[in-house]
Amino acid sequence: MTTDPAELVSVRYLVDDVASALAFYTEHLGFTVRTDFGPAFADVVRGNLRLLLSGPASSAGRPMPDGVRPGPGGWNRIHLIVDDVEAEVARLRRAGVHFRSDVVTGPGGRQIVLDDPSGNPVELFQPAA
Repeated sequence: MTTDPAELVSVRYLVDDVASALAFYTEHLGFTVRTDFGPAFADVVRGNLRLLLSGPASSAGRPMPDGVRPGPGGWNRIHLIVDDVEAEVARLRRAGVHFRSDVVTGPGGRQIVLDDPSGNPVELFQPAA
């Protein structure tokens, strides 16, 4: 695993609570903590993906010029490849993780969308054989 930010793909997620987001991504999805400046910000890494977790106190959470506050959610998502989507779903359901969808099958494989503690979507994807 590289720790050089220039070699990582970085995605920012706005989160309600940095500590709960850190616990979620490290305990359930196999990320490791890179930095923790909670409660404002932390980042975690899985392979070459760096996920920036920005809380309400972070600079990314500050209001826009028109007063709109950035927040979590939406449908853009990180996409994690897994070997067995059914096994991952069963494991995560036992842990109480909320899913937005059921497993769906398409020409490229099988996928499901789950929410992190702030409502940001994460897609688990099992490529077709």
